[in-house]
Amino acid sequence: GKYEIKSKSSEIIYENGLELVFMKNVIAIFTDNKNRKILITSDLASFNSSNYNTFFKENIKIQYQNHNITSDKIDFNFIKNNILIYENVVYSGPKNKIHTDNIQINLITKNIDFYMNNSDENIKIISK
Repeated sequence: GKYEIKSKSSEIIYENGLELVFMKNVIAIFTDNKNRKILITSDLASFNSSNYNTFFKENIKIQYQNHNITSDKIDFNFIKNNILIYENVVYSGPKNKIHTDNIQINLITKNIDFYMNNSDENIKIISK
């Protein structure tokens, strides 16, 4: 796939031999090999230029086809080929709305897992 990330402002720092880019007002687009796109916007992000891993935070919105997700944090991990969406997660789809602690998306298989941090708590699903 292809990964493109842009921001209105950024700062580059070097830490332990790694180039890290801290960004504000971020737009990221991941396009898979079938030309399907995931659009992510956030107020802040940090990007590791050696492995492309990106940590997004604050006012996050994710759009994929007719699915929308909002949250406070996302870890976009290219080494593990997954996206972990967490903290105040709300998924809205064509038929339901889901409140959960975490959503994990496998970038290879497109499998999506919804789960809570505490096994005693339940995911809240609202049918439309």
